Amino acid sequence: MSDSGIEQAPPGVDPTVPSPARIYDYILGGTANYAADRAVAEGLRQAMPDMVDTAWANRGFLQRSVKWLAEHGIRQFVDIGAGLPTGNNTHDAAHAVAPDARILYADNDPLVEIHATALLEGVPGTAVLTADFRDPETLLEHAKTRTMIDFAQPVALLLVTVPHFVPDEDDPWGLVQQYMSRLVPGSYLVLSSVTTDRRVDDTINDIKGLFTSSSAGGVHPRSRAEIERFFIGLEIVPPYQGAPSELCYFGEWGAEDPEAADSEGSRWGYCAVARKPG
Repeated sequence: MSDSGIEQAPPGVDPTVPSPARIYDYILGGTANYAADRAVAEGLRQAMPDMVDTAWANRGFLQRSVKWLAEHGIRQFVDIGAGLPTGNNTHDAAHAVAPDARILYADNDPLVEIHATALLEGVPGTAVLTADFRDPETLLEHAKTRTMIDFAQPVALLLVTVPHFVPDEDDPWGLVQQYMSRLVPGSYLVLSSVTTDRRVDDTINDIKGLFTSSSAGGVHPRSRAEIERFFIGLEIVPPYQGAPSELCYFGEWGAEDPEAADSEGSRWGYCAVARKPG
């Protein structure tokens, strides 16, 4: 969007408040963003020169994990914090393997629903709603959710670069447990989060400062141990052939050549896919 599009912002969208979904869209080369979003993204580029590599490594994790899940029989996906539509979305990756797969997208930025609704017109097995990860009851009981998802069958819950937008005081670990408690055994958690590991305090503080004025209210990178807590009680899938069942960096998951995928940008966050046992 050009700056002149500010006056044309849809109802409910404040273009002067940076949105994580629109910042991510800009980083990935999209156009559904405003000057405020671009300013934060360019600030991020100064703080983390590998920003674009990080974003695409994370995007690759999403695409490869969804493909893997579809290949292993999962036919229902709930993608929370989905962001604005870009290339090879969750439904694209799932439908390439399983055309009957059903995908529910949710994001707290109303612009996501506007753009995604237009993109998904005529695409079977998809729906999108505006909802907040912090409110599991409203999201899971929404009419679109109940119509799209059969909670008596396994579901893949996608929380890709979502938890680091929730502060400790809002207990993101408890929120993940609330969602997983509603899913039957054989369901999966797909989660990635930015880390503080291997980063100097000044860089982390710069990044935190950039998100203070965003609609997320801040960003909260965490250590590997803190990110591992999201997977308590779940069985982590080995991220690639020969790997142990543990977290890995963004780019490594599902990579044909994990060593080549282990770039500096990829090391900005950890990810995993984990199965609910039983």
